[in-house]
Amino acid sequence: MNEDIVKVENLTFYYTNDDEESEAASDRKYVFRELNLSVEKGSFTAVLGHNGCGKSTLAKHMNAILLPCGGKVYSAGFDTADDSALFDIRSHVGMVFQNPDNQIVASVVEDDCAFALENMGVEQSEMRRRVDEALKAVGMYEYHLHSPGQLSGGQKQRVAIAGIIAMRPDCIVMDEPTAMLDPAGRREVMKTIRRLNGDGVTIVLITHNMDEAAQADRVIVMDKGNIILDDKPTEVFSNVELLRSVGLDVPQSTELMYLMKKSGFDTDVHIIDEESCANALFDILNA
Repeated sequence: MNEDIVKVENLTFYYTNDDEESEAASDRKYVFRELNLSVEKGSFTAVLGHNGCGKSTLAKHMNAILLPCGGKVYSAGFDTADDSALFDIRSHVGMVFQNPDNQIVASVVEDDCAFALENMGVEQSEMRRRVDEALKAVGMYEYHLHSPGQLSGGQKQRVAIAGIIAMRPDCIVMDEPTAMLDPAGRREVMKTIRRLNGDGVTIVLITHNMDEAAQADRVIVMDKGNIILDDKPTEVFSNVELLRSVGLDVPQSTELMYLMKKSGFDTDVHIIDEESCANALFDILNA
């Protein structure tokens, strides 16, 4: 039986109109009403949806930044509503945010990577080893004595990821980590994500980028606080019309296959990568 690193049970969450607690239901803006999902340990899950669908709010519940108004969220087996478990939760489930500048706190790369370890009371020699290993894991060791201000956006994001890796979490939740990056920076971060997952780290990637989501093992599509699709990327992206109806696109390869099918060609709308798309086109042209 596979183990779940995150389990969401009947999650209800709402904001009040004036950011103050209110007992009146009319003052509540609901994000979730009895949401259920689980994330298997060691998996790579992408959570996809347009702005305002609830995906970032869900990510913050996984790391106990936000707490349920109803229901339960368990991260690494700990109840996120249990104040005494907060340290354990954030040791096992790390969080990487959209803007690395909001997460980098030190003036030297290696000091930033060591910041959380110092707060955890990790012994100096062990800290040195973890920092070096983490920076090497994201390809940033050569910059360990640089100022973060000298780095590109993609490099800063990899430093932020290294700071989480150094804590040795079982799971890393990433809230649109490539949204502010150029194409080269996106490729750097996605390469790092795939490498981490290959090493056994559970990845939950919050994104609105179809091609990034297509690299995951599982894609969850959210709309208005509900899960409308949850399957392998090939199955999720074959639902072209449904995705369009909630304001989402599909990978370019899938889009091309879809348009060709509508034009009468015998194509497979489950294709999501460029190589398979090119092979399919070659077969059609040579039929």
